[in-house]
Amino acid sequence: MKILVAVKRTIDYNVKVRVNADNSEVDLTNVKMAMNPFCEIAVEESVRIKESGVADEIVVVSAGPKQTQETLRTALAMGADRGIHIETDVDLQPLGVAKILKAITELEKPGLIILGKQAIDDDSNQTGQMLAALLDWPQATFASKVVFSEQEVEVTREVDGGLETITIQLPAVITTDLRLNEPRYASLPNIMKAKKKPIDIKSPEDLGVDIEPRLLVLKVEEPAKREAGVMVESVTELVNKLHNEAKVI
Repeated sequence: MKILVAVKRTIDYNVKVRVNADNSEVDLTNVKMAMNPFCEIAVEESVRIKESGVADEIVVVSAGPKQTQETLRTALAMGADRGIHIETDVDLQPLGVAKILKAITELEKPGLIILGKQAIDDDSNQTGQMLAALLDWPQATFASKVVFSEQEVEVTREVDGGLETITIQLPAVITTDLRLNEPRYASLPNIMKAKKKPIDIKSPEDLGVDIEPRLLVLKVEEPAKREAGVMVESVTELVNKLHNEAKVI
């Protein structure tokens, strides 16, 4: 079985995000970029599936500017076999990415597609669901455990009420949650090997995909600063403040 894994280049989660002066977008000047953490989990899970003997090839795909190849190299160093880069400077939105992945799926014919449940930059949590809809494939989102048996896979999902276990037929789309696994660090030998692994470069035009943004961002603002807390002398004063000032009771 071939596994297709989608990865995204985002701001490193350790970096404090800044908004530019005119509040039009996030300031990316000299900002450290890295693979989206949920995408790392997706790559790790695909490598574990291959190591178990269920899959024989892992193809990672990412869309974005030229620098996106650095993210693909990271995935290759973790254990993926080859990469596909859809090079574009267009501000990609979930539907556009889903269309790109659908076109790649039709070319590659994978038996399983794994994505992170969301990206930490836009937090959309839409691409996996949209892709499954476009392909008309079964989907299992928010996966915290994946078990294979012949042509089906049992997925434990994290839902609001706890855990839900479902069985879906392959081919299918799975999106990974935080507790599915702990991604490995790429060893130095694997980092060197990754430099020689192939990355196929395509454009949205090559795939015949329309990635024109459908959503318009009007304004970007930083979260409001939290006010300092206050000490109260009694329960009565606390209740009074919660009722009259915070208005939560």
